[in-house]
Amino acid sequence: MDWETVIGLEIHAQLATRSKIFSGASTRYGAEPNTQACAVDLGLPGVLPVLNEEVVRMAVKFGLATHSTVAPRSVFARKNYFYPDLPKGYQISQYELPIVHDGYLDIELDEDTVKRIGITRAHLEEDAGKSLHEDFHGMTGIDLNRAGTPLLEIVSEPDMRSAKEAIAYMKKIHSLVRYLGICDGNMQEGSFRCDANVSVRPKGQEAFGTRTELKNINSFRFVEQAINYEVERQIAVLESGGTVVQETRLFDADRHETRPMRTKEEANDYRYFPDPDLLPVEIDQAFIAEVTLSLPELPDVKKQRFMDDFGLSAYDAGVLTATRELGDYFETVVESSGGQGKLSANWVMGELSGALNKAGLEIDASPVSAGALGGMLRRIEDGTISGKIAKQVFEALWAGEGTADEIIESQGLKQITDSSAIEGIIREVLENSPTQVEQYRNGQEKVFGYFVGQVMKATQGKANPKQVNELLKKMIND
Repeated sequence: MDWETVIGLEIHAQLATRSKIFSGASTRYGAEPNTQACAVDLGLPGVLPVLNEEVVRMAVKFGLATHSTVAPRSVFARKNYFYPDLPKGYQISQYELPIVHDGYLDIELDEDTVKRIGITRAHLEEDAGKSLHEDFHGMTGIDLNRAGTPLLEIVSEPDMRSAKEAIAYMKKIHSLVRYLGICDGNMQEGSFRCDANVSVRPKGQEAFGTRTELKNINSFRFVEQAINYEVERQIAVLESGGTVVQETRLFDADRHETRPMRTKEEANDYRYFPDPDLLPVEIDQAFIAEVTLSLPELPDVKKQRFMDDFGLSAYDAGVLTATRELGDYFETVVESSGGQGKLSANWVMGELSGALNKAGLEIDASPVSAGALGGMLRRIEDGTISGKIAKQVFEALWAGEGTADEIIESQGLKQITDSSAIEGIIREVLENSPTQVEQYRNGQEKVFGYFVGQVMKATQGKANPKQVNELLKKMIND
């Protein structure tokens, strides 16, 4: 039987506020356990939550950027369950009336295929604490620093049909929330994590199969591995005559498999009801207009502009707009190079990215500033240095040895463009290579590369390659 995979993702993005969603406690990462949980986070008697306006602003930003409806009225609810890291015995979330709903994102599967993924809703909620199982000798420690940290839970429609599509969508959301400045996207610190709802059904069947939820996966690679394993597991269960159980499963990254965690709860298990301590959130058009004005240029718009303005391919433009920081860096390089879009793209995606990867650095920590790189590219364009010499200049820029002009001057790297000087070197090479000259004149044109190499060797790579080729062709045929 042919099977079809059905996937929906629930992405939790930690909002980049300095304080929590309902209290003034810090959200800073890495503090000692239980040093950033105040009376409100702990749910002590007599305390009341107060909504952080900035989380509303960030949620609206996301809604506008995903073509969603921003609800004029949304309500916070209590989601009741009992777990050691939930001090109040309930989580404040949104249920029937979320702040954002009915949006979409387009994902690119390749340069020719675009697929639209629906966004069912994005709602605000508080995070729970964290259970610690290591170093407690058979006991569990509880760290409540994360309790009350603001989250935006982004729930997709079940529109994805493969792990590849799910990863493309997840990466698009990751890029978007970072562009908007509403989430730092740090997966190692838990700022961006994902639950995947996975089911399979016979191809052609409209009804969905029984789904399982893969919980709290914090890397793109693990999400892909977990989905692929779960699809194979469910197909094997069904083809052997078994029944898929609706449950929550964990992904074991060491064994590359999923395992049962608990029976999947339904909404009624949580006994949702409106939180009596929080007023409904009412958003007017003036607020939406204000937030709209604060939106940056979004990735898809920037990508199309790079293609239109700089003549880049869809692939190159996609790479250069993957993060807001990389896009800004590239534009500064283009400006500093005198408008050399394609040349700038080649160097940013090639030599610079390679050096950054090798050093384990992000673009905003690059030792070579965008202005410095653009200045070097200007010298390639005006013929001062060749592309080969530029690599030597780049290494010196990386080492902090000065500007491109200073390095070219101090190391004597200026390209030889004097035609008479190059002609003299070519004449000497030809006189010393009578056998190769005879071979070339007898039709062995591949020997031409030998002559170019000898000239470049004699000039230590400083001769203008274009001039060398032109003069050599002229002189060898005289």
